[in-house]
Amino acid sequence: MTSAAEDKLVRIDADAAIDRFLELTAIPGRSGEEAGVADAIVDMLIDAGAEPDWIVRDDAHQRTRIQGNCGNLIVSLPGHASLPRTLLSAHMDTVPICVGAKPVVKEDSDLGRVVVAEGDTGLGGDDRSGCAVILTAVIERLRYLKEHPDVDLPPAVVCFLIQEEVGLEGARHLDPAKIGEVDQAFNFDGGTLDKIRHGAIGGERMQATVHGFASHAGVAPEKGVSAIAIASKAIAALHDAGLHGLIQRDGKRGTSNVGVFHGGEATNVVTPEVQLKIEARSHDAAFRSWIVSEIKNALEKAAAEVTDVSGRCGRIEFSSHVDYEAFALDLEHPSVAGARQWISRLGRDPVCEVANGGLDANWLYIHGIEAVTLGCGQAAIHTADEHLLVDEYLDACRLAASILMAK
Repeated sequence: MTSAAEDKLVRIDADAAIDRFLELTAIPGRSGEEAGVADAIVDMLIDAGAEPDWIVRDDAHQRTRIQGNCGNLIVSLPGHASLPRTLLSAHMDTVPICVGAKPVVKEDSDLGRVVVAEGDTGLGGDDRSGCAVILTAVIERLRYLKEHPDVDLPPAVVCFLIQEEVGLEGARHLDPAKIGEVDQAFNFDGGTLDKIRHGAIGGERMQATVHGFASHAGVAPEKGVSAIAIASKAIAALHDAGLHGLIQRDGKRGTSNVGVFHGGEATNVVTPEVQLKIEARSHDAAFRSWIVSEIKNALEKAAAEVTDVSGRCGRIEFSSHVDYEAFALDLEHPSVAGARQWISRLGRDPVCEVANGGLDANWLYIHGIEAVTLGCGQAAIHTADEHLLVDEYLDACRLAASILMAK
């Protein structure tokens, strides 16, 4: 018996799609170390009949903040020039907890078939499931064209991105010239397939070095300036002013968080230096910039107020960089309308939302590629409890394959 999804969308080889996910997920590939994943994807594509000259790699890894062993993998699929050209994308890297994953399929009494990792690692379904979805869609397209060589299909390009988990670095440094013009774009990442994320928040990261003066904490503490006291005073002031955590002012909304506080080596020394790593997010770029300025001001104010017995005060070194800018596609945009149409064919009710986390789609948008982000079955990502909902994943495979074969 076939499901409603199979009746309304392209049918796929479900067993092969699951095996493909298991194979990709077992390959180590934390951020910056995706070469093994990229090589496996290329091998599968070539085995399925892809032409080698369709496949290119860019040099994004030479410009990313961390060292990488491969760039983004881009595969162009020829098609009839009169038909809309589509992009499918996913990221190849996983978080460190997923390195060494041994994926297995199990039956869960509540969830049905799931894929989990044996042992203490995470699964890495974020985002090997997205990679496997796209790979399955391309392989099904190639198989169909072998059986129907006279059929015209739309042109497409698929992109397997690097270093998403460390600040969307692969998408940030993508060479858009290697992508070309596209009419609609679908980025497969975390979440359920019902949700269409047609926009996402903007984010900025800050680094602050708080400088004080060392002194013996028992013999002459009054001759020191504690960097810990400065940093703590600033963070407390931000908290008391409603500028740490959820921030709401005049109808505008944002967030901030001091996520890393590092300093000190001994209790008998007035700590002379503290390192802080901080972030701010908002859907409004100007409001986010205001939050960043308030954080900097709080640190500088605290540094001026914490002094030693002679009046010396601390100082702040502060820098920030934008990880990604906010964007939101109109609900009538072809990518949004297309996603709603395909998800409806699954018998589901699509829900459009703007994400409060960064997505590769943030940087794709800046490159002129206006993508929506769809889920493909991952759950409890970035934890040892991560699992893949097999039926959800297979529906995503059918959806992606249908997009690539829409006539």
